Amino acid sequence: LEDTSADVFVVDEISLEAFEQAGLGDCRCVIIGVGKDIEASILAALNAKELGAERVICKVINPDHAKILRKIGVEVIFPELDTGRRLAMRLSSNVTEDIFTLTKDFSIIQVKIPSYYNDKTVIDLDFRKKYGVNIIAIVRDGKVDGQIGPQTMIKGGDYLVVAGKNSGLDDMQEEFDKRSE
Repeated sequence: LEDTSADVFVVDEISLEAFEQAGLGDCRCVIIGVGKDIEASILAALNAKELGAERVICKVINPDHAKILRKIGVEVIFPELDTGRRLAMRLSSNVTEDIFTLTKDFSIIQVKIPSYYNDKTVIDLDFRKKYGVNIIAIVRDGKVDGQIGPQTMIKGGDYLVVAGKNSGLDDMQEEFDKRSE
């Protein structure tokens, strides 16, 4: 088993020398969570790249910040934006439990099946044909089953983990919301 331990270093300044002393050049992955100081964030990312960190991930606060960091080969995350989108999705639907956005057009969601669909098989529902989405797992009584076939029985109250284009997922959620009223 590979060692997955992590070390956290607090440095007094964001300089190449301070990062070098902290051993950032030996790190496979460096995560930078500098708050609203864009200049410090960019400098920290640049220094980590200069020292040879294999992977640098940085929290960003706006699209321009992200654009600059991507230009130097840094992965970016928008934690506040991502969390806000997930919360908005959950609040706008009676059935959506969670969402994982893979691209701007494709996501994986977890939705609660309305009782309307009780005792129907995957082939009866035919979500792939109707919405262009794929069921990748069913959560029932807290247990996950990823072995989904055409004859797999769906129960009202199950949670489906579904992947597909956002347009198809939106259409499916809309129907589920209507059926759960």
